[in-house]
Amino acid sequence: MKVLVVGGGGREHAICAALNRSPRVDKLYCAPGNGGIAEVAECVGISATDIEALEMFARSRADYVVVAPDDPLALGLVDALEAAGVRAFGPRKDAALIESSKVFSKDLMKKYGIPTARYAAFTDADDAIRYIREQGAPIVVKADGLALGKGVVVADSVSAAEDAVRSMMLENKFGKSGARVVVEEYMTGPEATVLAFTDGKALVPMISSQDHKRAYDGDEGPNTGGMGAICPSPNYTPELARICMDTIFKPTIDALRAEGRPFKGVLYFGLMLTPSGPRVVEYNARFGDPEAQAVLEMLDGDLLDIMEAVTDGRLAEADVKWKRGASCCVVMASGGYPGQYEKGKVIRGMDELPPGVTVYHAGTMRENGKYVTRGGRVLGVTARGDTLADAVEKAYSGVGLISWDGAHYRTDIGRRAR
Repeated sequence: MKVLVVGGGGREHAICAALNRSPRVDKLYCAPGNGGIAEVAECVGISATDIEALEMFARSRADYVVVAPDDPLALGLVDALEAAGVRAFGPRKDAALIESSKVFSKDLMKKYGIPTARYAAFTDADDAIRYIREQGAPIVVKADGLALGKGVVVADSVSAAEDAVRSMMLENKFGKSGARVVVEEYMTGPEATVLAFTDGKALVPMISSQDHKRAYDGDEGPNTGGMGAICPSPNYTPELARICMDTIFKPTIDALRAEGRPFKGVLYFGLMLTPSGPRVVEYNARFGDPEAQAVLEMLDGDLLDIMEAVTDGRLAEADVKWKRGASCCVVMASGGYPGQYEKGKVIRGMDELPPGVTVYHAGTMRENGKYVTRGGRVLGVTARGDTLADAVEKAYSGVGLISWDGAHYRTDIGRRAR
C-alpha cells in the first residue's frame, strides 16, 4: 500500500516511523516532511495546508492518507480527499471544530454535561476585561482558534489577563484565531493527556501521557507547543481511567455524533485531575506533539491496521496492544523559542547515540550532508525503559550527546513523576 502522511514535525516523524514498520506499507510519502523524516519516507514539497495540491498528489500516488496536523484538518483536507475517492485518516472539518474553536468545544461540553472549567466567551475586548476584573485572578485566557499551542495564557494577575486579551483581540497576535477569546476558571491539580482512537462509535484510549508546556524548568516561562512528555502519567490511575471513560470520553464521542459531526481519527483529551474529579482542559483533533512521540514508542502492533479500522468504522474489532514499561521524550529547541530564534545551526552528535534512544526530527533540514535547525522545536529525543526513571535517564543520555549553537531544553522532564 502507498501511504501519504501530511505534516512535517516530530509527531509526523513518529507516525512515519511507526507506519514504516508495517509490512503492508510498500511506499511511504510525507508532505512536506523534514530532514529526519526523509530517512524513512520520500518527502514531497507540498505544504500541509495546500489542500488542492495534496488532493491531486494523493489521487495519483497514494492509496491512503494520514492527516496529522491541526491546520489541514480544520481546512477540510479529509473532506476533500473523501470527495476525491481517497481513503484518509482523520476527522472531517465539522468534527475537527472541536479543536479549531474553543468556543464550540466549551459550548459542546456545557450542553452535554461534560466536566470542564466555568467560562465565558467574548468578541469584545472591553467586555472580556470587565469580566476578568469581576472574576479576579488567577484566571485563564484562550484564543478561540488555532495558535500553534501558544494561544493559552494562565494569568497570575488581573493585569496579566488584561494584557493577554489586548494582545489577542486588539494587537492580533494570533490573527483571526484571537478575534474571539474564552476566559475561564483556573483549575488546580496535575494534568494528564489521553489520546484515543475512535471511529465515531467505538473508542480505544491509548496509554496516558503528561506534557510539559512551559519553556523552562519548574514549569516557568511562556507556554510552548510542548517541551517534553512522559508515558504513562503516574497520576492517571485505573479508577480515574474508568471515571473519564464514563463522564468524558464516551460522552464526547456521543455528543459529536448527536450533533451530526461523528469524529473519526485520534481525539486528544487534555485533562486536569482536580480535587473534585477529572475535567477537560482542552480537546485536540489529532495526535499531540510531543505526546505522540512518547505514546507511539509504546505501541505494540501495526499502526496502519489500527488506522484503517478507524477509517472503515470497525475499530471495535481491532487489536490495540501496548508494550510494558514507560517512555520519555525530551524536546530540544532553538534558543529563544517560543519567541524569536535563529535557524541554520549545524546539529552535532546524533551519530553517537546509545542503544534504545530514538531521535524524532521536528524542525530540521539536510544541508551539505549535515542536519541543521529549521524550526523552534528541533528534536524529540525519546527512549523507552522498564520504569519511568529508566526511560528518563536513557532519553537524557541521548540529549547530553547532541548539541548546536543555542540549543535549549528542560532538564526536569518527568522529574515530578519519579
